[in-house]
Amino acid sequence: MPGILYLVPNTLGPADVADGDVLASILPADVQALAARLNYYIAENAKTTRAFLKLINAAYPLAKPLQEIRIAELNVNTEASALPALLEPLLAGQDAGLISEAGVPAVADPGANLVRLAHQRGIQVRPLVGPSSLLLAVMSSGLNGQSFAFNGYLPTDAAQRAKRIKQLEERSRQEKQTQLLIETPYRNGAMLEALATACNGTTLISVATDLTLAAETIKTQTANKWKSDIAAGKTPDFHKKPTVFLLLAD
Repeated sequence: MPGILYLVPNTLGPADVADGDVLASILPADVQALAARLNYYIAENAKTTRAFLKLINAAYPLAKPLQEIRIAELNVNTEASALPALLEPLLAGQDAGLISEAGVPAVADPGANLVRLAHQRGIQVRPLVGPSSLLLAVMSSGLNGQSFAFNGYLPTDAAQRAKRIKQLEERSRQEKQTQLLIETPYRNGAMLEALATACNGTTLISVATDLTLAAETIKTQTANKWKSDIAAGKTPDFHKKPTVFLLLAD
């Protein structure tokens, strides 16, 4: 029988391994225990996966020393032709964990292609409970949680970005749908300014930063209010911090 591909949630940012309770409010105990027993991980980033396993080890001793746990990388640069080899240990009967650099795997994450291939190869896929920045942002925004769409990254060209924002705002208005966006963290300021400038003044914009972390901030207000805050130098403390942007047009 093939092994099981477990979709293992990661933390949404760095945590201190000295804090023994750091995972208690983020991952259920049974998820931590299962993560500790896996000897094979397919990771977006091997370094962050090792940091995650050190946190796990603080509460649930790993089945093997960390240096003996196999970690194969799967990221945006991984060729599709390399995916079958990543599943070979599972086809031989070994369980594996698919883990993202942050949050849940296979959502805004290259692991989705491996999950699809696992289904095609008859490998059981089991998602585990953990933090998703996108769902947490929707929950905390006060915007429409009945209908929402994740749009990933917008164009970096200012004119193309403004055009795309206006398209998403119109879609939000027509469908009464919350639109979610992310940006490379060092461009968060430019993204917020683009949203505030391109959107109608009454459109609601929510900014959710460092979710589940000690520096977490969440703020929802109109585009006009954001423009005033930007002019007054009152932007969120979100430079180089993972942030989710949401908008809902009236």
